[in-house]
Formats: sequence, C-alpha cells, structure tokens
Amino acid sequence: MVKSGGWLMVPIILCSMVSVAIIVERFWSLRIDKVLPKHLVATVWNAVKNDTFQTSDIETLSRKSALGRILSAGLINRNQPRERIKESIEERGREVVHELERFLDILGTISSISPLLGLLGTVVGMISVFTSITMHGVGDPGALAGGISQAMVTTAAGLSVAIVSLVFYRYFRRRVDTIVVEMEREAIKMVDVLHNNR
Repeated sequence: MVKSGGWLMVPIILCSMVSVAIIVERFWSLRIDKVLPKHLVATVWNAVKNDTFQTSDIETLSRKSALGRILSAGLINRNQPRERIKESIEERGREVVHELERFLDILGTISSISPLLGLLGTVVGMISVFTSITMHGVGDPGALAGGISQAMVTTAAGLSVAIVSLVFYRYFRRRVDTIVVEMEREAIKMVDVLHNNR
C-alpha cells in the first residue's frame, strides 16, 4: 500500500509519526495528578500558617507541578499587597498555560496539511492516469491502475492522519482549558488565604 501511494506517502507517514509522538507526550504531560495535585493549596496553606514554609520549599513546590509553579509565584510575594500577589500569579500562569499548550499547534497543523497531502497525491495519481491514457490509450487497464491506486491510497492515508490528529487536537485543547479553569480557582483560593491571614 505504501509503495502504491508513491513518494507522497513519505510526508504523510512522517506526519503520522509526529502526530502519534505528540499525542503520547501530551497524554503523559497533561495527567491531572501531575498538573493539579489534590489538596496542594491546603497543604501549602497549613505550612504557611504554621510558619514551617521555607524558601527551599517554594523552589521544590515550583518544580513538582504546574499548579505548584503558579502557587510559588504567590508565595514569593505573600507579604505584598493583594493586587501584587494576584499579578504575579497571573504572570506565572501565562507561562504555565504556554507550556500546557506545547506541541498542540503542531498537531493542529498536521490535521490541516495531511488532507492536502492526500489531495496532492490524488492530483499526481490522476496526472499519471492521463499520461498513461495518452501513451497507451484506454485499452490497457494495468497502465491505468498504478495512477488510480496512488490517487486513492494517498487520499485515504492523508484523511486518516488528519482525522486522528484533529480529534486529539480538540481533545487536548479542551483538556488544557479545563485545567486552566481549575488552576485559576486554586490560585484564587491561595490569594484569598494569604490576604486574609495578614
């Protein structure tokens, strides 16, 4: 099948490999327990309230999860006015969201270009068919089969890669949006408890 699709199968196969790699990586990176550990705000708040939270703990918190990175920005500025705490959390939040969306644009691009590569394969295959007709006439089905096969195989391959990529692109976009909403909720809790404690 790959051979019958011609040289255009090479970029389609490369797109499928990149797409699968991104899908696996995003599933691993966007695990809820990794990005939004349970009871993190409560744990941090208890440590702050009991005055057992050190500067080294902030660095450790920042390395452990995406939510930890956002909370650490607020903790560094916990003695500042509420607006400054909120502003520092928002700045860090933008960085974290950018990381959560990593590779999703590539996945979206693959879902857009794969059908175009398939369409290009169709055009190249049809050109081959018409060239065969010009040279051999319509009496030799074997001469026409190669071009028709190339047209169909590249179209099917391109659409298959595009459909899978688009489904997971939409899924991961939605997942990132959900995570961001939850992180905002947790960050606001932290701002409130830091402000009310003073």
